[in-house]
Amino acid sequence: MESVDLWSQLTAFGQVVAIDLVLAGDNAIVVGMAAAAVPVEQRRKVIFWGIGAAIILRIFFALITTQLLAIIGLTLAGGVLLLWVCWKMFRELRSGGADEVTPDEALAATGSGSGDAAVGAAVATTTFGAAVWHIVVADVSMSLDNVLAVAGAAKDHPTVLVLGLLLSVILMGAAANVIAHILHKHRWIGWIGLAIITYVALDMIWRGGNEVLTQAHLL
Repeated sequence: MESVDLWSQLTAFGQVVAIDLVLAGDNAIVVGMAAAAVPVEQRRKVIFWGIGAAIILRIFFALITTQLLAIIGLTLAGGVLLLWVCWKMFRELRSGGADEVTPDEALAATGSGSGDAAVGAAVATTTFGAAVWHIVVADVSMSLDNVLAVAGAAKDHPTVLVLGLLLSVILMGAAANVIAHILHKHRWIGWIGLAIITYVALDMIWRGGNEVLTQAHLL
């Protein structure tokens, strides 16, 4: 029995880390662009404090979501919403990400003073506090899909959820450019992530649908 539970926790942990890293692509780009807006000597501090504050908020929201998913019907609703997120990801992957900007491109635009209007606006000179705030707000606002996916994957393992989020965000902070470049250059990794998230969404719909049907029979 213990081995089954351990395997369940390890599987959930692997899904949480994989989902969070795949979905970290856009967030890594935001981190890179925000860091590009401050002097070189402050960039590591901006990334550290920005991601540190963001992970605390993300864990908080994920734990709340885990509790909310215990309410009959919300797992089903969350699965449907996550499936919609999968559809958006599918459309983005199919388009080939032609309009994506990598962190290095943002840094290059800062150094050369060139780049399009969107990049130029993102890398304009700013203060340390503003750059940290930019990372926090952008990360939290872009993390609805992440929170739903990891909460659904973690199921009844809140410790797994917290550890998975911590590990994956630490990795994102340590290698924001690397993650963004990998996902930017090797689009097929995004398809693997989409498959994992779609599986989680369908699993949530299956479990949520059974919960609703069971509850309906009891009434």
